[in-house]
Amino acid sequence: MLHPTAVIHPDAELGSDVTIGPYAVIEGPAIIGDGCEIQAHAVIGAHVEMGKDNLIGYGAIIGGDPQDFAFQPEVSSSVRIGNGNKIREYSTIHRGTTDGTATVVGDGCFLMAGAHLAHNVVLGNHVIIANNALLGGHVQVGERVFIGGGCVFHQFIRVGRLAICQGASAFSKDIPPFTTAAERNGIAGLNVVGLRRAGFSATQRAEIKEAFRLLYRSHMNTSQALASVAELKLGAEAREFFDFVAAAKNRGICDLLATRQGATGEVVDAE
Repeated sequence: MLHPTAVIHPDAELGSDVTIGPYAVIEGPAIIGDGCEIQAHAVIGAHVEMGKDNLIGYGAIIGGDPQDFAFQPEVSSSVRIGNGNKIREYSTIHRGTTDGTATVVGDGCFLMAGAHLAHNVVLGNHVIIANNALLGGHVQVGERVFIGGGCVFHQFIRVGRLAICQGASAFSKDIPPFTTAAERNGIAGLNVVGLRRAGFSATQRAEIKEAFRLLYRSHMNTSQALASVAELKLGAEAREFFDFVAAAKNRGICDLLATRQGATGEVVDAE
């Protein structure tokens, strides 16, 4: 159903069973897949490609130009959105800042009201971003990450899969997978509940916990911890944890939160 007040460019491509609400604007040649719903006053830019069954909320702006002083409007960049996402009211997603680049949202993500994805952000599948969280340019977010309301992320950082970020926190360093991050560049422990819900076995969780201990509790620096695990037989998940840490060359990784340490220096686990 296309509302008569909606403005749809003739070059825009709409799939079947697409709903366009009052006063929405669809620029061309945007591509909107089957079963999508674009609610009232939303704007879909010309450089947007989205898959099936997406919801774009009231007043959201998808595919706007990046907030980059070096950006040139004639640049051919895009926003690519997968299937089954919910992008709620007044969220903003900007297109890539250089030729051939894209801001990418995977499948099954949920961006709550007021979320912002700057240029060249990449979200994995099933990411949840609560209200008013702000992601700077080139931030990469792994699968099944949860980002609390009001979080802010510096440009070029990475968030590993199944991490959880406490609301109203600020990050300018990489957040390793499977961890709970909080406050300012702090790691509070492991996302134990998230690992269980994701179906990780007791053995897998134990290996991840050992990897976490080696990195954060062994009194070794990052280089020493990485060297110490080189000869160890690690499961895929523990290896993923250390591979992520080894690749953290631009910003470094978040530190252990001193405020969560007890008198002995041990972190208080959620488990």
